[in-house]
Amino acid sequence: MDDATFGHLIDGAVHRYAASGRFAMGMARGKIARDPVYRALLERGIDRSGSVTDLGCGRGLVLALILEAAKERTPPRLTGVEVVRSLARQAQAACGAAATIAVEDLAVTEPAPTDVVVLVDVLHYLSPLDQDRLLERAAAALPRGGRMFVREADGAAGARFRAVQGSERFFALVRGEGWRPFAYRSAVAWRRRLETLGLAVEIAPMGTGTPFGNVLLEARASA
Repeated sequence: MDDATFGHLIDGAVHRYAASGRFAMGMARGKIARDPVYRALLERGIDRSGSVTDLGCGRGLVLALILEAAKERTPPRLTGVEVVRSLARQAQAACGAAATIAVEDLAVTEPAPTDVVVLVDVLHYLSPLDQDRLLERAAAALPRGGRMFVREADGAAGARFRAVQGSERFFALVRGEGWRPFAYRSAVAWRRRLETLGLAVEIAPMGTGTPFGNVLLEARASA
């Protein structure tokens, strides 16, 4: 995907947040344009899947981008799950009737069958036990050949991992969450956990252009 094409998709996705206000539009543009994970997901073809479930979808940036990328064809069946009601409302407003956004806690949500599961910067908010249980439920929702995309910090990335820790702690304090716990793992540990669920896993660096030690794990159910 060339820069011009992706820029056009960003513009379209950002416009979907007009009803939520200028702040929401600015947040959407800044995040999509600066974080390499959004372009990477489109380049891996999630917009051409039959169905996509974004667990911890936030304001629905992944879903909005998918709708823009699939504008000239039938889009996937889209589902988002988000525990923060204000963000879930923005996601629903951005996607309209093309997506179903549920307000649920990921510690207990049961994903319906889906071709693709997306977990972007979500798992570290859960305890290790809840992480494992959610990954088990997400893997069980995938058909043969289905894919799960997990973007998380690599706990073995040294200073770049500490940059993630510092950023997460700062924003947690800003949101009034205090010194809430975070649960990180190394990229190798994430891969091993996904492999125990019968998934074949590829890892790609996902912090290019940022100071952060993030990775994207693409896990595929046995075909």
